Amino acid sequence: MLQPSTQSATATAVDFLTRCFSPGETIALLLRREIPSATIQRIVQLETVLAPRYLGWLADENAAGANIYVVANPLHSGSRKRTKDCIAAVRHLYLDLDTDGETRLTWLRASDAVPPPSAILSTSLGKYQVLWRVDGFTLEQQESALRLLAITFGGDPACTDCNRVLRLPGFLNCKYDPACRVTVEYPGNSTWNSDDFRLDILAADAILPYRSITPQMHPANHSNSEHDWALVLHELARGKDAAKLTRKLASRRADKPNPLYYAPADG
Repeated sequence: MLQPSTQSATATAVDFLTRCFSPGETIALLLRREIPSATIQRIVQLETVLAPRYLGWLADENAAGANIYVVANPLHSGSRKRTKDCIAAVRHLYLDLDTDGETRLTWLRASDAVPPPSAILSTSLGKYQVLWRVDGFTLEQQESALRLLAITFGGDPACTDCNRVLRLPGFLNCKYDPACRVTVEYPGNSTWNSDDFRLDILAADAILPYRSITPQMHPANHSNSEHDWALVLHELARGKDAAKLTRKLASRRADKPNPLYYAPADG
């Protein structure tokens, strides 16, 4: 029989999964241990995960140090991998706030550029994963929107893939010592479409670089390009027009062979 704390954890996970996915859908779970390093992926139907025995196994693995993740979008039936071509439908937009999370979340809640989130996961102190349940997005539209959300609200630019996994609420985040419980709140239960996100996705695609950026570098080591990228992020977040920013950046970097190409492509 599950202990009361485990029952509470699995009940939270069940509530989250049944809100996010429909009966019969195929989902992916990822179990990842830090020490020793090990990763297990399971691709199963929703009902399999909701079974008490399966939940008990997840709880045991979590207690032994495995972090528990779930894919943000359902997979095609019969999938054996979690690659992009296995994604059956776009179910969520999401945003990973892992730096200055409290401030950025407050900023997001006050913004009229996005609707109220469907779920907000607190993954550790000051770090959040924000989800919006959506309908009618193609995979390309989703990833464009994810990139723009990361720009606008200062999210992690690496967390913009359609096959992304998120922490499963209720279970422990074992990255820390002591481990902390992943909690969730549900500000709303609506399903949103692209018209509900008042963000210039095409303009963001022209500016956001497609390679990773590394804000962790010491400021003294930042290149001119990195300072330019920081300026773009700041100005976009304040609601400045993306096309005007491109022209402004091009005028600042006359040292580049093709400033108008540099402006959207470099960062």
